[in-house]
Amino acid sequence: MNITVYLGALRGNDPVLKDAVKELGTWIRENNHTLIYGGSKSGLMGYIAESVLDAGGDVIGIEPQFFIDEELQYDGLTELIITKDMTERKTKMIELGDAFIAFPGGTGTLEEISEVMSKISLKQLNAPCIFYNLNDYYRCMKELMSHMIEMGLSTHEKQKGIYFADHLDDRRKSRIKRTSKKSHITFND
Repeated sequence: MNITVYLGALRGNDPVLKDAVKELGTWIRENNHTLIYGGSKSGLMGYIAESVLDAGGDVIGIEPQFFIDEELQYDGLTELIITKDMTERKTKMIELGDAFIAFPGGTGTLEEISEVMSKISLKQLNAPCIFYNLNDYYRCMKELMSHMIEMGLSTHEKQKGIYFADHLDDRRKSRIKRTSKKSHITFND
């Protein structure tokens, strides 16, 4: 299964981020999944790619040409797909993904996962969208999603498929699983 992870190109200032993203990368490999991510060597993006590769896993990076020109790509990926721009990159990451995880990141992470949420809400994508709510990072997003429902601007049905996970422990790890030979994914509450 291909797991698309959106996350920061910066390291952040909390050492827990590095440890947690490496744990996520190791988990992806241990469960025979492939990492799909933005292709960068910097920050949390570099750490997750390194952890999957070090564990012997496959990593597909998707990097726009202007980042290649700046030499920001992670060398040694299983596959590097070069796109003409960010729009094409986002499309390709969604196209290749079977499940989507937003690890803590910045505005780029938020923008990319928002497109996934929109496609799920419009029933154009049938895959789990998981906010990794490490140390309550996505608490405000979770509150906003509830507020949208309270204000009558969204519904539980439209948000079906969007989840918040606080920890990557053994119980939660089993929530992403293959349910058929076609890699249909469900996220069990």
